[in-house]
This record gives sequence, structure tokens and C-alpha cells, in this order.
Amino acid sequence: MTDSEFTSRTARLIGEDGVARLAASTVLILGLGGVGGYVLEGLVRAGVGRFILADCDVFSESNLNRQILATRDALGRKKTAVARERVLSINPAASVETFDEFLDAGNIPDLFSRGEISFCVDAVDNVTAKIAAVTEATRRGIPIVTCMGTGNHLDPSRFVIGDIEKSAVCPLARVMRNELRRRGIRGVTALWSTDPPCKDAARNGERTPPASVSFVPSVAGLTIAGYVVRKLAEIGDPSEIEKGVSL
Repeated sequence: MTDSEFTSRTARLIGEDGVARLAASTVLILGLGGVGGYVLEGLVRAGVGRFILADCDVFSESNLNRQILATRDALGRKKTAVARERVLSINPAASVETFDEFLDAGNIPDLFSRGEISFCVDAVDNVTAKIAAVTEATRRGIPIVTCMGTGNHLDPSRFVIGDIEKSAVCPLARVMRNELRRRGIRGVTALWSTDPPCKDAARNGERTPPASVSFVPSVAGLTIAGYVVRKLAEIGDPSEIEKGVSL
């Protein structure tokens, strides 16, 4: 397979100039789980040329129901190492840098210092890290999409992408809106679901991790990937891309 064959069908949609812009782009992805793995899948197959991938976790059996990078062979392995292998198995010409520490306000600025970053995708579930990522991206003028909760949802058609100030229903979005307002940060692009979340199941009086299913975080991740590709390739009317349309 030649490089031209790899990108030929994409080029029919976005043009050779769009393909070239993607190949010259660097995307920082924070979190490689149910959403982040599909973001990566969409972007590497679209031809993004450089990735910085951050996640401190390893794969476990509970990841198998929804994470594209999770396989039986990957159990116990670092998510970043598996992700790097997958990227290069699809596009050997891609550049992949990994970061395996727990993300927090102390180390996130370092990730934004690793060369010129074209776009950041926040797919972590730690509010502190999410706020730090949005704050740092805003300070540096780097476009970012922050993903709200995808757990406890069954309807993949209810995702919206747009200004987080317009978000509703999602509990995580409410927390993020309040924290960003306190910091004077506005105009942040987010993805959220308008599907009311199911209540967490309880076991012996303790809260369990959010319920999840294969077809919800995957749709969220690919929706974000599509948004990033259109922005990087400069496809479509920017005002329409930013509008926040329900899928």
C-alpha cells in the first residue's frame, strides 16, 4: 500500500490540501479509554501525522465491552503502548509520543510544551485534569474539545457538540461550566449528551463505576474525531461546525 492509496478516498472528500494539512498536524489526546481510543482511531485513519497520547492506565477486562484498543492480548498492558502500536500498524509514517503518568494540573502544562500542537482532545474523567487541560489550551490559544460524560447512557443519537455554555442535562457539564465560569473561561467547545443518564447502580450500599455499553462512547469519540478533522482540514463553514447540532 502506498501513501497515496492510504489517503486516496479521504482526499476525494477533503481534497489533497486537506490531506496535507492533516499530515502536518499534531493532536494531543488526553485519555485513551472508551472515547479517546475511538478519537485516535478516527484521526489516524484520516491521516493525522503526529500524536501525543497521554494515559496512565493499563487495560483490564472491564474495558473490553467498549474500548477499541482493549483486546484479550492487551490485558495488563499500558494503554499508551497499545495505542502507539495500533497507530503505527495503520500508518507507519505517523509520529507517536506517549506519556504514562496520572494527569493533573502539575504535569498537563508540560504536555502542551511538546512542540507545536494543532488540537487537543480531552477524554479523561478527572475533573481536575479536565479543567487544567482547558485552562492551558485556552492560555496558549490551542483549540480543544472536552468530552463530557458518556457513561450511564443508552442512546448514541443524543450527542451534541458546541459551546459548553449551551449544555444541559449532563451532570459533568454542569460542574465544568461552573468551574470554567469561576476562572473566566468562555467559548469552550465540548461534547455532551442530552440523554438523561441512568442512575448508578448500587452494590452493598456503595456506588459502582458508571454503566457503559459498546455503542455510546464509540459514537462520542468518532463524533469528536470528525469535528477535529473538519477543523484541521478547514472543511465546511466554521460557523456551522461550531453551532452545536444534535446528531
